[in-house]
Amino acid sequence: MAKAGGHSPRLWRLVAKEAWRRLRRSLRTGPAYRWRYAGRTPDRVLIAPPDLRLADAYLASEMYHGRFPLAGRMVETGGESPFGVEGASEAWLKSLHGFRWLRHMREAGTDLASANARALIADWIETDGSRLRGIAWEPDVTSKRIIAWLQHSTIVLQGAEFQFYRAFLRSLSLQIRYLRAMVREMPDGEERLRARIALAFSALSLPTASTTLRNATRNLARELDRQVLADGGHISRNPLAILELLADLLPLRQTYANQAEAPPPALIGAIDRMLPALRFFRHQDGNLARFNGMGATIPDRIVAILRHDDAIGQPLLHAPHSGFERLTMGATTVIADTGAPVSPDVSAQAHAGCLSFEFSSKRRVLVANSGVDTYGPKDFLALARATAAHSTAVLNDTSSSRILSSPRLRAFLGPLLVGGPSRVRSRRTDAAGTQGFVASHDGYVSQVGVVHERELSLGAEGAVLDGVDRFHRPDGSAPRDRDDAVAVRFHVHPDVNLLRDKAQRLVLSAGEDNHWRFECEAVKPAVEESIFFAGLTGPRRNLQIVLHFRASQNREVRWRFLRLRG
Repeated sequence: MAKAGGHSPRLWRLVAKEAWRRLRRSLRTGPAYRWRYAGRTPDRVLIAPPDLRLADAYLASEMYHGRFPLAGRMVETGGESPFGVEGASEAWLKSLHGFRWLRHMREAGTDLASANARALIADWIETDGSRLRGIAWEPDVTSKRIIAWLQHSTIVLQGAEFQFYRAFLRSLSLQIRYLRAMVREMPDGEERLRARIALAFSALSLPTASTTLRNATRNLARELDRQVLADGGHISRNPLAILELLADLLPLRQTYANQAEAPPPALIGAIDRMLPALRFFRHQDGNLARFNGMGATIPDRIVAILRHDDAIGQPLLHAPHSGFERLTMGATTVIADTGAPVSPDVSAQAHAGCLSFEFSSKRRVLVANSGVDTYGPKDFLALARATAAHSTAVLNDTSSSRILSSPRLRAFLGPLLVGGPSRVRSRRTDAAGTQGFVASHDGYVSQVGVVHERELSLGAEGAVLDGVDRFHRPDGSAPRDRDDAVAVRFHVHPDVNLLRDKAQRLVLSAGEDNHWRFECEAVKPAVEESIFFAGLTGPRRNLQIVLHFRASQNREVRWRFLRLRG
């Protein structure tokens, strides 16, 4: 166990850090600490912040009839309280206790929807409102609930009796004080930042002392500066984190303005960086590229966020701090992962996809990574994170980065990414009429002593994508004739047909006038089955083009995607 991934000192430091964090959290939820969550109850909500997430009035009707479609699962309560449901998945319970579904009742806008929202909140206050334990009181769930209650306080409090009004505000203030104490004990990453966002929302939306708002603003700014990179990416390197955080940060900026408070420069700067970063990861079909935990997206969600981007123009081509490259020419877009793995602290969703790429043309993705089924079985999540689930080269059927293997450590720390590339280099090779880059990583050096280098070039007004995969030892010499089996994988999107022309060459067909031929002279391409995990309705079967060869025999393999005319 101590040698998992060859990083035992780092792992033991993580174990000690997590043990100390859990101890402090348990102390803060114990009887000796709970008195600190008592305090004055505010007498009103000053302002209800906007909510940019998509809402559906039909779902409000479903919930009224006891059917709760949350986290990819439909649970029928049979007329009983949803907060007493047994056997539901952890993801479903987190979604239930997060209360983001209140937006559907706001969308319905009826007295019945308002009454149902109040009934469900009253039910939660009675069953879970004072226990301070379990999923309902995990800090990340509490953050989402505070934001949701504030954003939809208008529909909740509309026509409310005084007793409910006071109970709602009393519970809300308790949750805010609890979160204020717990945020320091939260793991690093997106959820800690959201907790700071929730505390800033509460300081603006409720009658509070000026020092409370100043402290909330200062802590938010500090977290934004640390987590939002200079190119707008998030420290997790997950495109979904950008989308989710913008859905909270944009309303927060508006709430500062509505309260005649100056938003902190860190908030303005983070939004101004993240909006172009969101467009950087967007494909021709409107979806986000599938890297590091990204699954299915609803394009309308992205459109709703990008409406707030005043700097309309072409996305950036280079995200050096996040570690990604973008090639775009004509109707063709290529997005590639050229960055080092994230810190283990924020790697629970990170993938072993270094030098993988996705490729779209005319609003259709042709080559993709497998993505994740967010609410699927954990076994699927592990498979989706492997290098073989990405459109890149795999050596000896192993991943370039390794997920924590010890069951005991994984249960305690989570499925962190350990080991893998320590040195990743990338440089642009743009020239007249072409865009390109060369990148390399040493993720396989510790295993088989081989460096993988990939060069991509997009030219001919977007009609030709040329690729080269090279393999060599760190000193530049040829790989040894052992443990050097290579599989260069190109996962074809399930909506694209993979055919053979009259000459038995592979052709990707993505609709009228969107046909691409795959060419490789050095190695005969094979067609194998694959799984696309990121389907809106769940995993889907698809195909992949695979180049199998020995790195000692083929140190350099060239391949091409060529758009066919007519």
